[in-house]
Amino acid sequence: MTVHVPVLICGGGPVGLATGMELAHHGVRSLIVEPRSEVSWLRPRAKTTSARTMELFRRWGLADTIRDRAGLPVEWSDQAVFATALLGNEITRFDKCFGLELGGSDRAAEPGQQIPQPAVEQVLRAAVTTSEYAQLQTGRSLRSFVERPDGIVAQVVDGDGNLTRITCDFLVGADGAHSTVREAIGARYEGSADERPNFNIVFRAPALADRVPHGPAVHYWIVQSDRPGVMGRLDLRDTWWCIAQGVDQQAGEADPRAIVHALVGDAIDVEIIATDPWTAKMLLADRYGTDRVFIAGDAAHLNPPWGGHGFNTGVGDAINLGWKLAAVVAGWAPRSLLASYESERRPIAAHTIDEAATNMATLPSQLADQRLAEDQFATIRPDIAERIQRTKDAEFHSLGLVLDYTYDGSPIVAAGTGGRLAHRWLSPGESLYDRLGPGFTLVGDLADPRVAEFAASATAAAIPLELLSQPTELTLVRPDQHVAWVAGTPGTTEQALRRAIGHTN
Repeated sequence: MTVHVPVLICGGGPVGLATGMELAHHGVRSLIVEPRSEVSWLRPRAKTTSARTMELFRRWGLADTIRDRAGLPVEWSDQAVFATALLGNEITRFDKCFGLELGGSDRAAEPGQQIPQPAVEQVLRAAVTTSEYAQLQTGRSLRSFVERPDGIVAQVVDGDGNLTRITCDFLVGADGAHSTVREAIGARYEGSADERPNFNIVFRAPALADRVPHGPAVHYWIVQSDRPGVMGRLDLRDTWWCIAQGVDQQAGEADPRAIVHALVGDAIDVEIIATDPWTAKMLLADRYGTDRVFIAGDAAHLNPPWGGHGFNTGVGDAINLGWKLAAVVAGWAPRSLLASYESERRPIAAHTIDEAATNMATLPSQLADQRLAEDQFATIRPDIAERIQRTKDAEFHSLGLVLDYTYDGSPIVAAGTGGRLAHRWLSPGESLYDRLGPGFTLVGDLADPRVAEFAASATAAAIPLELLSQPTELTLVRPDQHVAWVAGTPGTTEQALRRAIGHTN
C-alpha cells in the first residue's frame, strides 16, 4: 500500500505534534507517525511552558485548554524557594519566576504556565485528532526513507512488522535524541555532556503540602551538601516531583524513599510512582536538514533542563519550520525559503544551550559546601543567600531569552528587524496578536501609500497578506509574529515581500 501526504512527520511528541498543528493552521496536510500508543505520565520531564510558547499555543486556540489541564493554576504561585530542606529553614527566594506573573501585562499575550509535558502532549494529540489537515498514527515508526529530487519515499512500520510505503514532498524528524532521521541525513551532534548523575522521582505524599512552611512555590531548591536537589508539586492534591543531584541509577533505585525523606527533611509517608536517571547534555546538530528533510526539537538540540528552555525551543522550531513548509507546499514561496530554517533556529538553540549550561554551573550541590546544621544556619545563611541571588537570578528571570530573541541577520528579514512584534492589549482580553492573519500581516497606518504597493505585490505573487490598522509605523509581520520589514528600510515593497518569502535575488 502506498500513501501520499505533503509532509510526513516522524515523532509525535510535543514538537512533532506542534509541527503538524502549524501546518494545519495554514491548511496543509501532514501525517504524524509515533511509536507510543499512549502518553505516559510516569516521567513528566519538562514542566515549564514559557510565555512565548503559550503565545504560540494561543494562535491555535489552545492556550486556555493548556491552562485548564494544568495541575497548578498560573495564579497559584510564581515563587522559587531555596531552603535547607522542604520542611527546613528558608534561605532566600525569587518571585516573578518563568514569566508566570505576566497575566494582563503588555509584555506578552500569555503568561507562562507550569504544566507537565505529558499534559501538553495530550492536549496537542486531541487537537490533531480533531484537525481537518493533521493526522496522527500511533504504534508506527519510520524504518527508512529515500530522498529524491522530486520527493521522498519512506517506509513506515507498525508493531506487527507491517510496512506502509509513504511518498511525501517533505519529511520532518521530530524523533528525539536518538533520531533515525538525523542519522539518515548524516547530521551529528556536537557538544558535551555533564557526567554528574541526576535522579528524578515522581511520588505521592498525602498532606505533605500542609506541612511546608514556605508557602506555595513552583520550585523548592534544597541546598545541602549531602542531599542537594529540587522539588515541586505536579498538582494541588498530593503528587510531587524531585530531582536528586549526585544520585546514580543504582543508588536511586535501591531506596528512592530515602532520597525523598532526605530532601523533605522527615520520614514522611511516600508512594513512589516513577523514577528516571539522567545526565545533562549540551548537544547541537551540525546541520538541520537537506533539501527535503529537516530535524527539529531534541533531534536537533539537547540542553540541560535548568531554566526550562529545551521543550520550548523545540516548539519554536516547529512554528518556524511549519509556516515555511506550508508556504512552499501551497506554492507562494520558493523552496529557498526552507534554507532559512537552519540559519534562524540553529543560533537560537546554540544560545539557549549556553544559557542552560550557565544555569547548571551553580546548582544546589555547589551552593552549599557544607551541611547547614541548625547552630550554623544563622551565621552562614546571609552568605549563601547572597550567592544564590547573584548566580541564579537569570535562571528564573529569563524573559529576554524567551521573548526577545531575534532573527536579525537572517537573509529573509530586513536589517535591524527579525524580533517578535511588540505586544500590547487592544481591549480587555483582545491581544494585538489576535488580529494578525495566518499569513503575513501589514500593521500600521493604512493610509500610507506603500500599503497599496504591498497589497498589489502580494496579490500578484499570491502571498497571503492581511492589513491591520494600528497607530504604529508600517510593519510587515511574518506568520510567526516576527517582524520582516519596517518603514524606512531601503528597497521597494516588492523587494521586501520577495525577501520575506525566501527569494535571494
